[in-house]
Amino acid sequence: MKEVVINCRPYEKRVALLEDGKLCELYLERKDSEELVGNIYKGKVVKVLPGMQAAFLDIGINRTGFLSIQDMNPDPEIPAHIEEILSEGDQIMVQVAKDSVGNKGPRLKTNITLPGRRLVLLPFTKGIGVSKKIKERKERERLRNIVEKIRPEEFGFIVRTVSEGETEEKLKREMEFLLRLWDEIKKKMETYPCPSLLYKEVSLSLKAVRDLLTKDVDFLVIDSKEEYSEIMRFIDSLYPGLRDSIRLYSGKEPIFDYYGIEDQIKDLFEKKIQLKSGGYIVIEKTEALTAIDVNTGSYVGEKDLEQTALKTNLEAAEEIARQVKVRNISGLIVIDFIDMKDKENREKVFLALKEAFSKDRAKTNILHMSELGIVEMTRERGRTDLNEVLLEECPYCKGKGSVKSKQTVCYEIFREIERRSFSKNQITVSVNPEVAFFMREREKESIDYLEKKLNKKISILPKEEFHIEKFEIS
Repeated sequence: MKEVVINCRPYEKRVALLEDGKLCELYLERKDSEELVGNIYKGKVVKVLPGMQAAFLDIGINRTGFLSIQDMNPDPEIPAHIEEILSEGDQIMVQVAKDSVGNKGPRLKTNITLPGRRLVLLPFTKGIGVSKKIKERKERERLRNIVEKIRPEEFGFIVRTVSEGETEEKLKREMEFLLRLWDEIKKKMETYPCPSLLYKEVSLSLKAVRDLLTKDVDFLVIDSKEEYSEIMRFIDSLYPGLRDSIRLYSGKEPIFDYYGIEDQIKDLFEKKIQLKSGGYIVIEKTEALTAIDVNTGSYVGEKDLEQTALKTNLEAAEEIARQVKVRNISGLIVIDFIDMKDKENREKVFLALKEAFSKDRAKTNILHMSELGIVEMTRERGRTDLNEVLLEECPYCKGKGSVKSKQTVCYEIFREIERRSFSKNQITVSVNPEVAFFMREREKESIDYLEKKLNKKISILPKEEFHIEKFEIS
């Protein structure tokens, strides 16, 4: 069984994809760190760098965006040198391809894409693509022929996986919607000042409906009446057939507790992940790459070392794919599996790893396992790594490790307050002074929201002796 579970609060939205109760994907959106991926801007070129074949653009946010020649779609007749295509002061339309990382601004592209639920519009490409996850050749050809028949010839489209089995009428309806949306963006490009936001990617809740509520997902459940109403308006206008798949959660227990998600999120802070067999994997993130080590642990097997290694590695391959997807680890990933002498066994583990990543939304490239049991792979970066969202540099070890960020601790406190019942009219929260300051200065609106909802007064009490992650509620 697959479910999409959405937890909405004024300070944070969380979307979880569960498969048989296991957390497979997790998306976060916080009020002060909204993701920009998918947004389209009218940007101004502020610097052209011929040596890097790239340019920096002002798109109206606090950092300049980075545009590489590789992420542009220049006219084939024009030499592909960025200094001959762009000049300082030029105003162009760009889309955010990757969010900011550290001190680096967002990565931009000029090859705009507008995703719908069934189709993706490619305004500057004339080809037709069909999702590789639609395996049946006849169905791929049917869908390609429908799109070829109904599309304006100057536009390209990608047929998404959820289109499998869909009618021409439904595909045409969505195509018309995407084309109208593109016309609106073009008009804004002509009339809006520079820099300006021309198109904002849909909210996290609507994105979950569009991208996660596929045919193999049983239902989507959300705990906010307002967001539920927004979703219903969205699907009524475009996808009325989804109405029966959307549910409003009305239980007293917090929704992520009810579905067992909160405990699974806590595991994401751990470097060591236990496997059912007794083995374990260790995930270590460095500046250049993520290293994952597989160990047999307490598992000793029943036959010989080779079979023990094979069984542990096969189990680890599935768990590694899940952890990488949930944590949204990207870039270079090096996996050190347990050594196996048999070449066929190494191939079995490699194929199991590829299969485990086959449903990943991000693009992956996995190289064959070496004789030493090493697998190198890359994973496309789009959204921000969860570690960067949930953690910050540890003030106690001076950068040698990480602790939960003040914001993460703060939101854990809010959720703990909501799940408890209090007889008194006042709730006292004892916390580290830095967290106390953060709550008073940055989360006053959120505290006001909780006080109004619970009809209780919330007092913040700083405790010098408390670790930054420790808190007490009374």
